[in-house]
Amino acid sequence: MTTTKAKAFLFDLNGTMVNDMVFHNHAWHEILTKDLGANISFDEVKKQMYGKNQDLLERVFGVGHFSQDQIDQISIEKERRYQAAYLKHLELIAGLGEFLEKAKHNGIAMAIGSAAIPFNINFVLDNLDIRAYFTAIVSAEDVVNSKPAPDTFTKAAHLLGVSPADCIVFEDAPKGVEAARNAGMGCIALTTMHTEEDFAAYDNIIAFIADYRDPVIDDLL
Repeated sequence: MTTTKAKAFLFDLNGTMVNDMVFHNHAWHEILTKDLGANISFDEVKKQMYGKNQDLLERVFGVGHFSQDQIDQISIEKERRYQAAYLKHLELIAGLGEFLEKAKHNGIAMAIGSAAIPFNINFVLDNLDIRAYFTAIVSAEDVVNSKPAPDTFTKAAHLLGVSPADCIVFEDAPKGVEAARNAGMGCIALTTMHTEEDFAAYDNIIAFIADYRDPVIDDLL
């Protein structure tokens, strides 16, 4: 897939705008094994970290194992532990601040399309003071079907008033890239948590980047 100009950029959040996925991995592994008694390795937790928190819990323990109230309590506790550990490290991935400013200057609409709950989205956007760049925010609470279903990204495109074909998604997870493909969108894949080989199944990837200082980024503007 070749680089194309786009009318809108849709950003996943964790691992895509901030390099925090290892902190999520540690928080989930601690909750799942020490608090909830699951026999699951750190690497297997990494593979399960996509979609909503409820989806992850149901993949590990089965549907119906926890009540909705328990799921909500576990989810918030996991995010509290993640935020406490990550706050002192919180920063945008290199080059992203400049890229957001250039995109805004060029009139490109931007949205967040994340499987995170608002508690975590607000944690990043407000602590880094970047909320003003985004016209729309789609969180876990805004869709029934999370990634790899396309709903997160199609809803973001709809809110921006842009055709899916005119959007470029920024993602760090294979299931997120799959969601973009299912939405009919090209994708820039960040290798913050996964290697290029992990994305071999997807044909909608425009380019792989380690951060937003990559020269390919300038071709998008």
